[in-house]
Amino acid sequence: MAKTRNPLQFVQQVRAEVSKIVWPTRRETLLTTGMVFVMAALTALFFFIVDLIIRSGLQLVLGAFG
Repeated sequence: MAKTRNPLQFVQQVRAEVSKIVWPTRRETLLTTGMVFVMAALTALFFFIVDLIIRSGLQLVLGAFG
């Protein structure tokens, strides 16, 4: 069966847990956002280069038999 809970006690526990949260500073938020954009750009560049290599290899192979 479900345990009966005191709503006041629940609210107190929620407040206690919320007070434990450590929010990032504005500087930390901007820094991590910048890092995400840089990593996304590097990942895009990596896959662009890999795609270019695979496409060139396929054109070479298909051109030899075409």
